Amino acid sequence: MTATIDRTAINERVPSPPARLSLTPTGSAPGLLDGAWWPRSRDLFRELPALTDVLDVCWGRITHITLNPAHWPVIPHKVPVSGRTVRVGWFGAEQDANKLILLSYTVGRWDLLVIPPETGAAAAARLMSAAATPGGLLSASGLMTSEDTRDASEALSREEEWETEGGAASGVRNPVGLPPSARGR
Repeated sequence: MTATIDRTAINERVPSPPARLSLTPTGSAPGLLDGAWWPRSRDLFRELPALTDVLDVCWGRITHITLNPAHWPVIPHKVPVSGRTVRVGWFGAEQDANKLILLSYTVGRWDLLVIPPETGAAAAARLMSAAATPGGLLSASGLMTSEDTRDASEALSREEEWETEGGAASGVRNPVGLPPSARGR
């Protein structure tokens, strides 16, 4: 995927809904992630201000954000946030495609799992909980892979259940509406 970098910053922005965010408890054991963020779209210009507004209160003023461009169609160079500007940068292979890094001059660095906007609510809740677990040892991509594996096994389980409860292989000889001459043998 090719990332487009928008080098213009608009001073006015449309208010964004509150960020969907889950963070590790303050003072807990450090892990590979500090929480998870579930944006509503892939529009960073719209999504990042809501995220930084919340995190400024929790963690101190966010000054820089880095991400991998794999999942973002447009990456703004700067994003206006509450009367100031937050710089946005990107790294290709150097940064996990499912992670967002937030930097603050006064407090440090935080790594968040980015849950794709199209993710279902149940899967997003599981991912947000797992990413906010104190001392978590799975990377952002590791969590996404484990969720993908879970989804695949659940789909297979549902298919197997359908087959055993009378699905396609149920042996029904006369589907509704077929004349006796069209019955399977």
